Amino acid sequence: YGKCAFSFVVKKSLFPIIMKLNPFVTSSRRKNRKRHFNAPSHIRRKIMSSPLSKELRQKYNVRSMPIRKDDEVQVVRGHYKGQQIGKVVQVYRKKYVIYIERVQREKANGTTVHVGIHPSKVVITRLKLDKDRKKILERKAKSRADGKEKGKYKEETIEKMQE
Repeated sequence: YGKCAFSFVVKKSLFPIIMKLNPFVTSSRRKNRKRHFNAPSHIRRKIMSSPLSKELRQKYNVRSMPIRKDDEVQVVRGHYKGQQIGKVVQVYRKKYVIYIERVQREKANGTTVHVGIHPSKVVITRLKLDKDRKKILERKAKSRADGKEKGKYKEETIEKMQE
């Protein structure tokens, strides 16, 4: 028999194969990239969410929120990390970046410009609250509380089942 003309190489992936759960949602890299970069403004708002600080997470029982103009944030990743807390000056949805008060650099001609930072690389330390945002926080906290109760048997139900 000798040597075979074809040799099969078994490629071991670093990532385990994850079973696809929803047949109506694609897992194609190409399609996901297209949807990300062609996303409309109302979807970009949701994508441009930032985690809340530990204090705010305790207070509101919410993990993350879409970022907005007058929130106070702290950069936690990248070149500008660990600097003092700054206010969000602008949310630039088209470029998927936010501009923060004191995060600037000097151009070659001497003018200073804000450096764009992705919202996932910051932590919100103070929220600008209005009635709509309070409503969102309440809704998220409620759904989170409902999720904790879900799927757990109470002692009364166990006793009833045993009878």
